[in-house]
Amino acid sequence: MARRVERVQQAEQEKPVEAGIGPFSLADVKKLVEALEGTDVTSLVWSRSGDKVVIRRGERPAPAAPAPYAVAHVAPLAPVPHAPAPAAAPAAAPAPKAEQKPGVFVTSPFVGTFYRSPSPESPPFAEVGAVVKKGQVLCIIEAMKLMNEIESEVSGKVAEILVQNATPVEFGEPLFRIEPA
Repeated sequence: MARRVERVQQAEQEKPVEAGIGPFSLADVKKLVEALEGTDVTSLVWSRSGDKVVIRRGERPAPAAPAPYAVAHVAPLAPVPHAPAPAAAPAAAPAPKAEQKPGVFVTSPFVGTFYRSPSPESPPFAEVGAVVKKGQVLCIIEAMKLMNEIESEVSGKVAEILVQNATPVEFGEPLFRIEPA
């Protein structure tokens, strides 16, 4: 009797399930996990016949830190056009002008909102003409409700601040130009 139960269970696990018919079996979930191995996918949600499977890989993200101050208004990001070639060329054109000037450019490590000071009442971290040291905080980039301090990569004089306070920035966008000392 035990052998017959094992055979039935094995047959159920090996039985192909047609897409969209019946609930998920353990074999279906195992196949999904195996399909995700070796890929960059970290999360998958799949519903079928009222059942839902959620698969998450990797570590859970750290809880968000509270914002040091409330932002009165942040301009929304412009919509991204779907035509890749024409849209990419104008966005990349201003960068060469900035690189023709001498100095080291501090760029944004991610997409977010640029802030020159820790709060609206506080003085800015750095001003044009100020001498900064390597590792000194120049600004804050808010990304996904996290406030990230951006530090100077070199010691020198702040020659230019290329972004206005409380404006959105893109990955790799130049924020400061510093003339090394």
